[in-house]
Amino acid sequence: MTGEKRSPLFLPVIYIGGLIFGFGLAISGMARPEVVLDFLQFEDFGLLFVMGGAALVTGITFAVATRSLEQAPLTGDVYLRRLKEFDRNVVIGGTIFGVGWGLSGICPGAAYASVGIGNYPILWAIGGMFLGAYAQGYWRTARTSTTADAAATDD
Repeated sequence: MTGEKRSPLFLPVIYIGGLIFGFGLAISGMARPEVVLDFLQFEDFGLLFVMGGAALVTGITFAVATRSLEQAPLTGDVYLRRLKEFDRNVVIGGTIFGVGWGLSGICPGAAYASVGIGNYPILWAIGGMFLGAYAQGYWRTARTSTTADAAATDD
């Protein structure tokens, strides 16, 4: 069903939302790695208010939208609850993400906004994010194909 009833405003709204997000991060100072590191060291709790505000707005929006609309306005998709099992992949992935966040002092969204405010050394961290994502995808594909090959030979 995805794309069949997609509004022509879909991509422009996504880009505008990204711009608002980036400007919000830059204006609030959350695009600066030292602010994030201060939060992680329990010295500055501004990030907690930014994340809490975003979570509150998102929670209310999804609660209201899923009860009052049958389909997502821009995509035409039916609202469905997606469940992810809490397994070792979630724990390992979350741990790796958290360590990377702590070492670089920046999360992926803020990293892009940080480039927008002239923090070009953060491109090293962005490159690392892409490299890590590629390595994980390569490892998972190789692991899946090895498991599938083993299952095929067992049959």
